[in-house]
Amino acid sequence: MILSVNEITIFLISISVLLFFARSFGELSRYLKQPIIIGEITAGIILGPTILGAFFPETLNKLFHESDGVNYALQGLTLLGVIMLLLVSGLEIDLSLIVRQSKTAFLISIAGIIFPFFVGFTSAYFFPKWFGIHDMEMHFIFALFVGTALSITALPVVAKTLMDLNIFKTEIGFLVIASAMFDDLLGWIIFSIILGMIGQHSSNNIGLGYLLISIFTFIVFVLIFGRKLINFIIPYLHKFTSYPGGILSFIFILGFLGAAFTEYLGIHAIFGAFIVGIAIGDSVHLREETREIIYQFVTNIFAPLFFVTIGLKVNFIEHFDFGLVTIFLLLAFLGKVVGCSLGAYWGGVGKYESLAIGFGMNSRGAMEIVLGTLALQAGLIQEKVFVALVIMALVTSISSAPIMSYFIKKGKENFGILSFLKPNNINFSNAVSKNEIITELCETISKNYNLNNEEILSKVLEREKSISTGLEKHLAIPHARINITDPIVAIAIHKNGIDWDSFDKLPAKLIILLLTPIDKPEMQLMFLSDIAKKFNDINFIGEIISSKDSKEIISKVKQL
Repeated sequence: MILSVNEITIFLISISVLLFFARSFGELSRYLKQPIIIGEITAGIILGPTILGAFFPETLNKLFHESDGVNYALQGLTLLGVIMLLLVSGLEIDLSLIVRQSKTAFLISIAGIIFPFFVGFTSAYFFPKWFGIHDMEMHFIFALFVGTALSITALPVVAKTLMDLNIFKTEIGFLVIASAMFDDLLGWIIFSIILGMIGQHSSNNIGLGYLLISIFTFIVFVLIFGRKLINFIIPYLHKFTSYPGGILSFIFILGFLGAAFTEYLGIHAIFGAFIVGIAIGDSVHLREETREIIYQFVTNIFAPLFFVTIGLKVNFIEHFDFGLVTIFLLLAFLGKVVGCSLGAYWGGVGKYESLAIGFGMNSRGAMEIVLGTLALQAGLIQEKVFVALVIMALVTSISSAPIMSYFIKKGKENFGILSFLKPNNINFSNAVSKNEIITELCETISKNYNLNNEEILSKVLEREKSISTGLEKHLAIPHARINITDPIVAIAIHKNGIDWDSFDKLPAKLIILLLTPIDKPEMQLMFLSDIAKKFNDINFIGEIISSKDSKEIISKVKQL
């Protein structure tokens, strides 16, 4: 098919209108401190049958539907957009981060996938009428889709939320990112299998067993052998080709080849681009400025075209079903928040921090909308379900940051010295040296917690030799990281004071021994900062030193 002059003109005007509205409403959304994607989808709803079609149907038809040639061209352009978007998402995956946070992140990911998948699958399977399903031939596959839709997490939205809250490089931030990476990877594998099962892309009549083997082989080859080869080639591209043209061409060529291969197998093209993106992004030789160029290029041109066309597909007013939207919202919050929070709690994270992780993982955003769009195109879902999915994705993305911020704040209020301070961990000492007082505290801890006293003592004294832990205003905080799961705090009161080589040369009268898990260095820094801030008043330290017993000390600390 060759486009006529009129069709080319309409096509170019259509792209210009789409980009203009997407950018304008995206910037408005950013100004209102909301994700840009919300503005882009809103622009599409205005340009689609919901608004423009209701008042100016001829204009809508002329721009987007009248010509089959223009329609095919727009579909091709938006397909490129979603493939590039998943390629960029793959570049953000850090495999080493998943390995480092493997234990707790694995629990969060597994619980955050199994629980919402079970909630979604059982709801759709046993109560199909809730979702308006009457075609029982697609009943099982639709239930699989609902389970997958409720399990997935939007990695780009999660990363942006963590950056906005300034917790991206904290322990909670690392756990959420690592868990979201695993969720994204597993979610797209499951969804690609579903697309293969309904034969939407399986022109080669590949069976399910062969499909699973093909997926596994492709992932292993690209992420093990392909990743090493890419890491080897990139330095030569920097050396012998012009920058950034050479490396950009290389990345997109590999991304499109990976997409073409999985499309040929019967798995959607986005999956191949996603896996190739992971392999490229893991290279130590890939410059940060290269990532930024690709990110800006895709997210400001091609991705907006994809998201704005979402609103062109259905009438959001006509197909809005309050009951269906409510069901999806309830299932989304119940499944993901409960599942991820339990996973974090089982992994040793505190109560409020676990809830913060649960709501952080609840962001669906772009990934949910991509999944819903592909399911709609495949004929797996109808317009009402698609509208409910889009609204659910927007609500979970908008609500994630403020709710997460609330629980982090609550966690900080409760995550301090008082949370772990017990009366039997408080000593009134007459020791004559700091080593003797540290020995007393370590003996108290080893007795109360059934720990190895020699190991604790050697770790604390080793840390003390490197640099004195005496601060100022009669405060000293000897500390160490040992093999424990929860922090341990012990206090010694010395009314006369012990020389601790403090900053202000004052003797240490309040000695707080802090032990934290060896695999959580951020926790030690957080505790040390918390103690230093709370015990920054010499008069208050004087009041604590004058206490008669441990209960009075705890009562005074509660006033902080």
